[in-house]
Parts: sequence; structure tokens; C-alpha cells
Amino acid sequence: MAEDFTGPLIRIVDVVSHYGERRVLNHVNLEIQAGETMVVLGGSGTGKSTLLRHIIRLEIPTAGHVYLKNHDVCHMPEERFNLLRRKIGMLFQSAALFNSMTIEENVSLPLRELTQLEESTIRIMARIKLDLVGLSGVENYMPSELSGGMRKRAGLARALAMDPEILLFDEPSAGLDPVTAAGIDSLILKLKLAFPMTIVVVTHEMASAFAIADRITVMHEGEIIAVGTPEEIRTSPLPRVQQFLTRTPDEEAKDTQAYLRALTRSGP
Repeated sequence: MAEDFTGPLIRIVDVVSHYGERRVLNHVNLEIQAGETMVVLGGSGTGKSTLLRHIIRLEIPTAGHVYLKNHDVCHMPEERFNLLRRKIGMLFQSAALFNSMTIEENVSLPLRELTQLEESTIRIMARIKLDLVGLSGVENYMPSELSGGMRKRAGLARALAMDPEILLFDEPSAGLDPVTAAGIDSLILKLKLAFPMTIVVVTHEMASAFAIADRITVMHEGEIIAVGTPEEIRTSPLPRVQQFLTRTPDEEAKDTQAYLRALTRSGP
């Protein structure tokens, strides 16, 4: 993806996606500019992670197109996309480290599989990436010996191994305590300043979204309902956006809670 290009780095055009009979994404359109940090915000089951998997071609949509620059990743041969994939890094929700490998071996894996670099060079580059995410000194640890936050950082070091142009995060704060989650947010901001990368973060954590985003996309029931700067999203007049921001339950959920309260108050 090194050629000159002036349009949006990522374009999602009329994407429809299904899991069996269930429609997960419903005619989604989104443009992400080069160098920006886009946060995709929404509740569980709104299609956020599915959208991310389409960008990296882990799944192919039912209909529509996903463009990286002018490359239609949904309709190109796998071997051609494999060349593009080298410039995309992804931190999975679980970090997805190989438990049988040391941390250094995990980070080195993309370099070892996709380049012809000398082993000594691979080791140096892996340690540089580990230092970048604050994990110097854990090279010989196994994933099971690290905390959840440290595993996330190790997964991020591996995602950075090939110096990607696009960096994707799937729920980077999931399962972390607030202090550790804030550390991940701080690291994302640090990477944004240090490298000319386009960053896409899927999350339902509002504090993280407003801390790191240049723009925020809000999803609801498989559709994009708002796109804007953090301030534009914060002041959005759309009821669904405000409902999410204020953590207001649906009327049905309210009624259910009232019914349960009534049951516990009633006598035999």
C-alpha cells in the first residue's frame, strides 16, 4: 500500500453481513482517513467486531465492498490480499498469543514467517517493539506468566512487528481494570504521536473512546447511526446516541426491572 493515494485510506461501501439467517450489518458505509484514529462505539452485538473482521478479510460480507486505498479486499485473490495484510496489524480482544511460545517468539513470528531477515535482526526488532509497549525484560516469559494487561501489550507488540500502516484494535480494554485500561489508552495515544498510522478501535468503553478518538462512529443494531468528532457525538441530538452515552435502558428493560422489583416486594 505504499503507492501515492489521496482518498480515504479505508472505505466501507454498502456492506451487508449475515451469520446464518441473522443480519449483522445492514448496508454500512464508512470512510476512514489516513492518519486518523477512528473509534467504533456501540453496545454488544451491534456488529462492531464483524466490521473490523471484514477490514482484515477474516470474514467476507454477504454484499458490499471494503477498500484499502483502491484495493477491493472482498473481491481480490487471497495471495494478493496477503501482500496487503503485511501492512495491517491487529490486536485481538484476547491478545491471541500462542501459549507454547515465549513472548519474544510470539512477537518475532510475523518477522520470521514473512521476511528474510537474519535471526539476530529479528530478535533485535522484537525487543524494540516490546520496549515500545513497555515490556522490556519479559522476553523469555510465557503468556501464562503475564497479567491480562501485559498480554494485551505483548499482543500489540506483535501487531506492530511489521511496522503496519493500519492498526486495528478489537476491544483493547476488555477484561482490564480501569487503571490498566487507562494505560492501554495512553499507549494508543503514544503510538499515534510516534508513527504515521491509521488506527481503528472497536470498543464499548466510552471513557476510552473519548480519550483516544479523532472521530467516533456509533453503531446500533448493525447500522451506523452517527459519525463525528468526540464533541459532535457528545452533543448529538439523536436519541439512540444519547441513550448509549447516558446508559439509559430500553423501555422494555425498564418494564422488566419494575416487574422483578414488584415480585420481590409482593408477599405470598
